[in-house]
Amino acid sequence: MEERLQKIIARAGVASRRKAEALILAGEVRVNGRVVAELGSKADPARDQIRVSGRLIVADAPRSYLLLHKPAGYVTTTHDPEGRPTVLDLIHGMKERVYPVGRLDWDTSGLLLLTNDGELTHRLTHPSSQVPRTYQAKVEGIPDPAALQKLARGVPLEGKPTLPAKVRLLRKGPRHAWIEITLTEGRHRQVRRMAEAVGHPVLKLHRVALGPLALGSLLPGRFRFLHEKEIKRLWAMGRPAKRQPARRSARS
Repeated sequence: MEERLQKIIARAGVASRRKAEALILAGEVRVNGRVVAELGSKADPARDQIRVSGRLIVADAPRSYLLLHKPAGYVTTTHDPEGRPTVLDLIHGMKERVYPVGRLDWDTSGLLLLTNDGELTHRLTHPSSQVPRTYQAKVEGIPDPAALQKLARGVPLEGKPTLPAKVRLLRKGPRHAWIEITLTEGRHRQVRRMAEAVGHPVLKLHRVALGPLALGSLLPGRFRFLHEKEIKRLWAMGRPAKRQPARRSARS
């Protein structure tokens, strides 16, 4: 049965659907030896030979879903031109190649999801998904109730207010405090820019939850495989999908 190439590539775990579209436009995709560079092109994964950057893809490749405790000092990419360590340097003993779902800044620690399920990645990272992300931030000074209320209502960034957030004060010291903030959007360095806008710059930032996933007691630099229930809950979030691709059983 013919399907759009970007869907086939994403389901094979080669790249997200957005990245697959970029690869198609760049002429990196061949179907039966012929370059296909037009979006909307279709193929039959059961009959056609599909190569991405020279690599033959397998449409029904096993799926892997990992939760990593990212330490600060790692970039959330598969390769860094500056030679800095990437989150993939922390993943050992994997046969399948996995990719980060979304990003955490180099100096941000905490929960990061990695998978080779391109369809789920597309679902969770699409702007309309509004998957909640919970962060704990150490900030300069002690935010008063008015500052916390501003963060919760929305802060103008580049002329557009942020969506309403859940905010609470966790603890405070003589010159700094820890706050918890849950967002449903993912603008560039959003928590840091919001805190700066209300006069309390972030000193440390740590993500503790993503949708139904919680970091828990997982140590920095370690990862675990998701449980089947967690995978199903992720699929239940965000944009509606027509169908859920086959996936392998989660490891304990």
